[in-house]
Amino acid sequence: MTLHKSHNHPSSNLKPSQSDLKLTRRLVEVGKLLDLLILDHIILTKRGYFSFGDEGCYSPF
Repeated sequence: MTLHKSHNHPSSNLKPSQSDLKLTRRLVEVGKLLDLLILDHIILTKRGYFSFGDEGCYSPF
């Protein structure tokens, strides 16, 4: 099984918050325990998007 996580930042700030970083790390850890591959975590704004996967913020494998 795989999962993509996304959410918006109404402020249009593309930079991940400390909470975003912590949540992503925890999702990947839990995913490993459940045999669930977290493919990406994406932040959406009016200005564009930030992809944790594209930026190399974590390795889903």
